[in-house]
Amino acid sequence: MKAASACGFDSISEYVRHLHFRNQSSPPPGTNNDFKKKFPAKTVRKFYEAEYGKILWGDSRAYALNIAEPASVDLIVTSPPFGLVRKKSYGNEDADKYCDWFRPFAEGFHRILKDSGSLVVDIGGAWVPGQPTRSLYHFKLLVMLVEEFGFHLCQEHYWWNPSKLPTPAEWVNIRRVRVKDAVNSIWWLSKTPFPKANNKRILQPYSKSMESLLKNGYKAKLRPSGHDISTKFNRDNGGSVPPNLLAVANTESNGSYQAHCRNENIPIHPARFPSQLPEYFIRFLTNPGDLVVDPFGGSCVTGVVAENLKRRWVCVEMSEEYLLGAKGRFVPQLQPLLRDSKMSYQIPAPCSQTVDENEIKLFEDGGRKRPTKRSKEKIDSASQENDA
Repeated sequence: MKAASACGFDSISEYVRHLHFRNQSSPPPGTNNDFKKKFPAKTVRKFYEAEYGKILWGDSRAYALNIAEPASVDLIVTSPPFGLVRKKSYGNEDADKYCDWFRPFAEGFHRILKDSGSLVVDIGGAWVPGQPTRSLYHFKLLVMLVEEFGFHLCQEHYWWNPSKLPTPAEWVNIRRVRVKDAVNSIWWLSKTPFPKANNKRILQPYSKSMESLLKNGYKAKLRPSGHDISTKFNRDNGGSVPPNLLAVANTESNGSYQAHCRNENIPIHPARFPSQLPEYFIRFLTNPGDLVVDPFGGSCVTGVVAENLKRRWVCVEMSEEYLLGAKGRFVPQLQPLLRDSKMSYQIPAPCSQTVDENEIKLFEDGGRKRPTKRSKEKIDSASQENDA
């Protein structure tokens, strides 16, 4: 009972079931010597060093398996190449082979992460080629990390990008059988059920209704839902706990990084995530002086955020071109953090536009056939009327 309680299980049966499935899984991480031999330390070298951290040029599998000290990292926060159907310039992997490709990384991540540390993976979904159906690769990755490597899923987050274009165009704009894909999954995992964290580090402003309640008070009572709203509900904690839906528009296009790349004729990394994402998790899950690692460094967004927040950090990236651009975040001066964190976004209520269902028919074939020019003009006309 003591062991079950210490691991966070409510009953002995849940604890026994956990032990059973753990023993049925693959060999524990840290035993695969083939990975260590395949990615030697000599494939990595220092590229740039700042006050609190450094950029490494090379293969992050070598860093995680052979260079970094075991159990030395407080947070791994990264956005790996997604498992997309179409190849991108940054070298994404095929969706159907993604888990096999990711295993050496997972092995290394488990090796270097502290028991109190966290692994945060921002990963977008993909579509099955030629179909308006979704790949399951990112869910398979999550299951693999938990069942094969012993990570715990602390909580899933979802990054909603309000500025995302309506894609995939074929299914959204042309055949009109799917809606805009504007959300990435972010898996927050850890080696133990109890990584260090404090959500008071990441509070958001109170809503107008909550501000009114704090000012004018309320009557403590049992709600119809069964929630007991006690007198403690009107305590001002400095802000509200944010949800696991992160609304961050990825619209930066004229910052110091982009200017540096244009001036030096260096390619701009096409898949940068906004600095507010690593800032959220770095503040939430680490203390100043802790070590933060981004194994898919790209343009080093994680590194510049960690530098501003006085965390030690390491970014590893294989592309020298992207690293030449990343230096623009640090020289001639450190790029500051964005300060538009008070900006908020609204999601309109679904079905808020009036439509004539007799006029706008369902596509009975589910979009199997591409609309002809005439039918497409009719669809577009109806759409414009609705937008108006």
